[in-house]
Amino acid sequence: MTDGVGVTKHRARRTAFIFLGSVAGLLVLALGTILTVGGIFVPAAYLQPWSATYYRQFADPRMQVVAQAVLAPSGHNMQPWTVHLDKTDARVLYLYTDPTRLTPAVDPLARQTLVSQGTFLAYLQVAAEHLGYSATFALFPNGSYDENNLKKSMSELPVARVTLAKDSDAKTDDYASLFLSDTNRSPYTSAPLTAAQTSDLSDLADGSAATLSILSDKRDMTTLGNFGKQGTLIETQYEAATKESDAVFHSTEQAKNTARSGFAVEGQGTSGFMKYFLQGLITLVPSVNDDAAGAKNAIALTAAGVDHTAAYGLISTPANTRTEQVEAGILYAQFSLRARTLGLVMQPLSQVLQEYPTMAAPYAAIHAQYAPDGQTIQMLVRMGTATTQYPESMRRDASALVHKP
Repeated sequence: MTDGVGVTKHRARRTAFIFLGSVAGLLVLALGTILTVGGIFVPAAYLQPWSATYYRQFADPRMQVVAQAVLAPSGHNMQPWTVHLDKTDARVLYLYTDPTRLTPAVDPLARQTLVSQGTFLAYLQVAAEHLGYSATFALFPNGSYDENNLKKSMSELPVARVTLAKDSDAKTDDYASLFLSDTNRSPYTSAPLTAAQTSDLSDLADGSAATLSILSDKRDMTTLGNFGKQGTLIETQYEAATKESDAVFHSTEQAKNTARSGFAVEGQGTSGFMKYFLQGLITLVPSVNDDAAGAKNAIALTAAGVDHTAAYGLISTPANTRTEQVEAGILYAQFSLRARTLGLVMQPLSQVLQEYPTMAAPYAAIHAQYAPDGQTIQMLVRMGTATTQYPESMRRDASALVHKP
C-alpha cells in the first residue's frame, strides 16, 4: 500500500515537472520570438551619428560639421534639413528646409519646422568651434519664403548661408553635450536650479532676437504645468495629429534603420532588453500601442513630468517672422546644450503653442498671460535634474542630407 502511494506521488511530481518544463519552454520560445521580431539581432545603424568619431569619415569640413549638426532636435524628430555644398567656395554651405518632411497637422504654419532649422544651425556652430572654425550665418540670403507657395519656396530658397573660417580662438564649452539625448520626459528630482545655473542660461539670450525667461515661482509652475497638460490632452484628442504621429512611429529595428527619423519606443525612455521586448510585442499585438493606449500613456507621462519639474523656460520673439522662428531655434538649441553642460535636462511642452483650431483657446490664454505685448511664444520647456537617462533617438545619415536644389 505504501509503495503504491509512493509510486503515485512520484508520477504526479514527474507529470508536474513535465508540464512546468513544457510551459517554460513555450515561454522561452515566445520570448525569443518577441525579441527577434523586435530586432534584438539587428545592428542599430540609425544610432551611428551619435558616435563621437562618426564625422571623421568625411574629409570636407563642411560635411564634418553637418554630420554633427544632424544630432539637433527637431519637431516630431523629422530632421527637415537638406544642405547644398557650394562648388565655387569650399568654405560655404547652404541650409534648406526639406518640404517632404513637414507635419501639417500639428505644425500647419511650418513654424516649428523653421525653429528646427535654427537648432541645426546652433549645433553646427558648436561642432565647427570644436574643429577650430567659426561659423557665421546669413539668414534667408536670397529672400524669404513666398507664403502662398511655401513648399516650392522651401525647395528654392535657402534658410541660411553658412560660412566656415579657420579660427584659432574658436572654442566651446558645450561640445560634449551634442552627444547627450536632448529630451528627457521623466520626472525630475526636487533640486531647484541654482542661481549660477539660472544666470548662465539666461545670459544665452544676450544678442539674440529671441528672449528667454526662466520661471520657477509657485504660481508660474502651476500655470505652465497646467498648460502643458492641457496641450497634451488636446493633441491626443486631435485625430489628424494622432494619424500624423502614427505614420512616423517605427516599432522595429529594421523599420528604424530605414526611416532614421520620427518616433520610436525610445521616446518613452525605453532601452536595453525592454526596448526589443516592447518593439516585438507592439509588432505582434498592435493593440498594445493603439491610439487609446498611446494617448493614455502620453497624458500620464506629462502629468508625472509637470509634477516633478524644477523650472520652466519660455522662448519668445517680438513677432513671428521666419527669421525670428529660426533665431528662436538657435537660442533653444543653445539653451538645451548649455543645460546639459550644467547637469540639467529638459523636455519641450510646446503642444499648447501649436496653431490648429482645437488648440486655439489655450494658445490664446498662454499668450495673454506670458506674451501680453503681442510677442509669439516659440518654445515652452520644463527643466530640472534627471532621475533617469533617456536613450538617443534615430538620426539620419549625414550624406542623405546633401542635395542640390
